[in-house]
Amino acid sequence: MKFGFFMMPLHLPSENPVLSFDRDLEMIQYAEDLDYDEFYVGEHHTASWEPIPCPEMFLAKASGLTKNIKLGTAVVSAPIHHPFLLAERFAFLDQLSRGRAIMGLGPCGLPPDVKLFNIPPSELRERLHESIEIMVQLLESEKPVSYTGKYWDIKEMSIQVKSYQQPRLKMALATSGSQRSLELAGRYGAILFSPMAAQGKGTLPLKDHFFHAKKIADENNQSFEKEDWRLVTYIYLSETKEQAWREVTENIQRDMKEYFWVINGGTLPEWAKNKSDSEITSELIAEKSRWIIGTPDDAIEELEKINTEVGGMGGLMLTTHEWVSPEKQKKSIELFARYVIPHFRGHTKDLVNEWEHTKKMSSTGELPRLLGSNLSSNYPLGGNRTNINPLK
Repeated sequence: MKFGFFMMPLHLPSENPVLSFDRDLEMIQYAEDLDYDEFYVGEHHTASWEPIPCPEMFLAKASGLTKNIKLGTAVVSAPIHHPFLLAERFAFLDQLSRGRAIMGLGPCGLPPDVKLFNIPPSELRERLHESIEIMVQLLESEKPVSYTGKYWDIKEMSIQVKSYQQPRLKMALATSGSQRSLELAGRYGAILFSPMAAQGKGTLPLKDHFFHAKKIADENNQSFEKEDWRLVTYIYLSETKEQAWREVTENIQRDMKEYFWVINGGTLPEWAKNKSDSEITSELIAEKSRWIIGTPDDAIEELEKINTEVGGMGGLMLTTHEWVSPEKQKKSIELFARYVIPHFRGHTKDLVNEWEHTKKMSSTGELPRLLGSNLSSNYPLGGNRTNINPLK
C-alpha cells in the first residue's frame, strides 16, 4: 500500500503566509523522514485560506529539500491553463525532481476561482478532458503536435525537455464516483483519488471505483492496478481517543462553518440541510466524512473495515488540516507511521508473532533458566501481562 498526504494547504487568512509556506515545506520533509510515499499540494487563487497559487513552483523547492518522496498536485485546475504550458512546467518539475513528479489534474473545484477566471461551470469538464488529450500527445509524441479542439488550437508544438519519467510522467485524477471521471482515469492509466465519504446521487459505490476504472484501462491498453487507487480521508491520532477529540473538536467546527460552507455559497451538504446549527457537531461532521479520530488501534480497526468493504485498498491519502499545533500534527503522523503503516505493509507481523510465541513459552514454563541470572525479577513476562502499550 502507498501512503501519502494531500495538503490544500489550509491556513488562517490572518497568518503570515511566508511562515506558513515554510511550515508546509517542513511537513513534506518530515513525511519523507517517516517513510511516507507521496505528498500532494493543491492550487488556489482566491478565498485566502488555501494560499498556494502555483503548486509546481512550491514542489520544485520541496524537491530540493527531499530525495525520495514523490511530489504531486491535487489538483491543478487544467481549464485555466494553456495545456502546452501546463505540460511543459510539469515535465520540467519531473526533471528537477528526477522522476518524482505526479501531475494531478482537475476541472477547478473552488467556486471563487471559477468566478475569477469567468469560465462557465458547464464547460469545466469538457475543458479538462480536452486539455488532458493535448498534454498526453505533447508529452508522448516524438514529433510536433497539432490539435484543433473546441477550446484550444495548437499547431506544430513540441516540448523541448520532456519528462524524466518515460514515456511520460504519471497523471492523477480525482473522482466523486461518477462513471465519467472513473473512465477518464482508466483511459489514461492515471492515479485515482476517491474520497472515502459517500458522494451522493449519480455516483458509484466506493467499492466499485477501482473495478470500473480498471475495466476502462484494460480496454485502452493502459496499466491501472490497485496501487494506482488512493482513498482520501482525514486521520488524527493521539494517546487516547478522548484526548484526540479534545484536541480537534473546536477547529473542525471553525473550518467547516467558516470556510468550506462559505466558499460553496452557504450551501450545506445534504445530511446537514435540515439540522440546526447545534445539531451539526464535530462528531457528526466526522461521521459523515468518514474521518478517523482516535488512537493507532482505532485507525487500524477502521481501516481494516474499509479494506474489507472495498476489496483491498491500494493506497491512502491523508488530508492535512491545521486543527492542532504543528507539534501535535507531527505527533499524529508519527503515530500513524510507527503503528498503522507497518500493520498494513506487514512489516511488524513477524515481530508480533514472535512476541506472542515468547509470551506463550514464558507462561507455560518452556523457557530455560540460565545459570547466574534471575529472569523472573528482571523481566516480568508472566502470563497475566498480555499487552504492552507503547503510548503509555
